[in-house]
Amino acid sequence: MPERIVIVGAGQAGAQAVASLRGEGFTGMLTMIGDEPFLPYQRPPLSKAYLMGTLERERLFLKPEAFYADAQCELLLGVSATAIDRGAKTAALSDGHEIPYDQLLLATGTRVRPIPVPHAHLNGIYYLRGIADVDALRAAFQPGKRLAIVGGGYIGLEVAAVAAKAGLEVRVFEALDRLMPRAVTPVLSDFYAKVHAAAGVELHFRTVVEGFEGSGHLESVKAGGKSYTADLALVGIGVVPNAEIAAEAGLVVDDGIVVDEYARTNDPAIFAAGDCTRHPGRDGTSIRLECVQNAIDQAKHVALAMTGRPTPYREVPWFWSDQYDLKLQIAGIARAGDEIVLRGDPAARKFATFHLRDGAVVAVEAVNAAPEYLVGRKLIAEGKHVAPERLADTAIPMKNIA
Repeated sequence: MPERIVIVGAGQAGAQAVASLRGEGFTGMLTMIGDEPFLPYQRPPLSKAYLMGTLERERLFLKPEAFYADAQCELLLGVSATAIDRGAKTAALSDGHEIPYDQLLLATGTRVRPIPVPHAHLNGIYYLRGIADVDALRAAFQPGKRLAIVGGGYIGLEVAAVAAKAGLEVRVFEALDRLMPRAVTPVLSDFYAKVHAAAGVELHFRTVVEGFEGSGHLESVKAGGKSYTADLALVGIGVVPNAEIAAEAGLVVDDGIVVDEYARTNDPAIFAAGDCTRHPGRDGTSIRLECVQNAIDQAKHVALAMTGRPTPYREVPWFWSDQYDLKLQIAGIARAGDEIVLRGDPAARKFATFHLRDGAVVAVEAVNAAPEYLVGRKLIAEGKHVAPERLADTAIPMKNIA
């Protein structure tokens, strides 16, 4: 057993690592470093219930402060790790201190990708990653305000749904030809485009935002060669893994901190978990995931490895998005060339698409269809082969297909 474990990053993976390390019997010193002044908290509700004002800040926190006290975990919040000395096994902190470790977990997460266009720092232009971001955006959310959203992915569309319900005029600018182009199949993209349009959201596809205009404060957005009046804008064009500290320490980095199936880096004393990592996927291909499930499950596997019980990480990834009264749940990783089977009718606002590869179910996308999602996850985990006509036949209950 190591004598001291240091966790860099106070997010979902970091909080899970504390719980799992103690649960696996680690009795040494445990320290968590977080660059925000908050206890570890959930990020998914930020763009939904928290932005809407239906979820109090206290309910965002994953665990109360007493949990960390009971776990004898030292919390260093509002401070960041700036460098790792692998030879001395120390981490330098932004407040000038150094902290020694026997084993180190990097759970540094991601940061928003800034938009590289003129006047992107005008007042009224927002990003959404943390509590402070949402607090600032929520203060500007007023009925009748004109909101421009740059990016038609999960974050942009979740904010669009909240804004439309709050009475704002919403425009979404997406550079590609459909919504959520990197996350869902065209069937889902088309469905959500109709839903947002019906809610009054104006969608602009194949439209690149070229800049912002205003005198001190945002007044308009330049996109696709035109100018659109806007009172505020949300930029949601993806995230960047926080991997610089790893790269500077000589760890292997490739759009994320590269780890093996046990979440170990090329330094046997350093592990990584969560959105910042690139790891071997279930099919052996290298992948970086941005989801709660990966953060939780990878952290659990780190705890197993750190306490001497390394177990290969082979979990089925899953994701979700809440927009209006629709819950989108996805499991598995789809690829171009998969056979896609539609189950149910999108017009009924309850349907699913299953992805087959060589006859096996490899992914499922479900809208307001919990049985399809839950059974789909099980089929993916077991590598089950299912005839397409059975999946498509809604007269056959999903439990019977499993």
